[in-house]
Amino acid sequence: MPFRSGFVSIIGRPNAGKSTLLNALVGEKLAIVTRKPQTTRNRIQGVVNVERSGKRPAGQIVLIDTPGVHKPINSLNRRMMKEVYDALDGCDLLLLIVDASAKFGTGDQFVLDIARKTGQKTFLLLNKIDAVEKQDLLPLIAKYKELQDFAEVIPISALKRDGLDTLLHAVVKALPEGPRYFPKDQITDQPERFLVAELIREQVLLATEQEVPYATTVLIERYDEGAKLTSIAATIYCEREGQKAILIGKRGETLKKIGSAARLQIERLLNTKVYLELFVKVRPGWRDSRQFVEETDWRRQLEQISAREPSDVADDDSDR
Repeated sequence: MPFRSGFVSIIGRPNAGKSTLLNALVGEKLAIVTRKPQTTRNRIQGVVNVERSGKRPAGQIVLIDTPGVHKPINSLNRRMMKEVYDALDGCDLLLLIVDASAKFGTGDQFVLDIARKTGQKTFLLLNKIDAVEKQDLLPLIAKYKELQDFAEVIPISALKRDGLDTLLHAVVKALPEGPRYFPKDQITDQPERFLVAELIREQVLLATEQEVPYATTVLIERYDEGAKLTSIAATIYCEREGQKAILIGKRGETLKKIGSAARLQIERLLNTKVYLELFVKVRPGWRDSRQFVEETDWRRQLEQISAREPSDVADDDSDR
């Protein structure tokens, strides 16, 4: 059987389980996961290599996790929704994931409308079936089939990995014949420094409440790799002095907690010891600043780093 490959975008409302699904299928933690909505802010690619098995062909699935579909109210939200629409452009298959345990609402209809307008082949994934009574599942499937003509409707539990083999089998069969886009040992296109920033932001989300998690972002200021030690300095940006005080905590306890938990996660990722320095700075209204929001995009950061490298080399040569 010919090798199959393609790009598969995952869309859904906040907290539908998109990032949990990505991590489960890839087998590694690529996307941070919390109970707070809008945790994911960027497109995140994860690569799944599928071996031939029986009637299932071998293939490579490039999964694209996206921010939860929501109504944009500031520059950050608008960029998040742009990430969603960019992920839909040119994908080979769309996975629309819904929380089967939640009541259907206008937000769900909005996501369905987005999927329908793309004209892409779409699988509906009814997630969190472990929280749904068995007798309620078939009527739920029938209800969604009435709303839209899906190529497949697949019940799953991303958290408990139920139904994922069925999903992989269906996805590979639906993809076109194609090349292997990434080497077998590569599971994402994201640089490690971006993953590190996200792991720090995850701990901020877990350690804080109310508005603080949504008013924060993390930028890596220094990233020095070594064989046995990686030295990292990162800044947590917030919007108000009161938020800064919460992030630092009494006698710096909250920031220490965030740093300690993040460092353990980063060490697992990098497989080295990590020296992590965290700073907190106030940038009033950064979520409404289009320029600053663009600076938080890891692709833009890579461009800036690459732009600096030639001049650095030139400076080194002149010093000699």
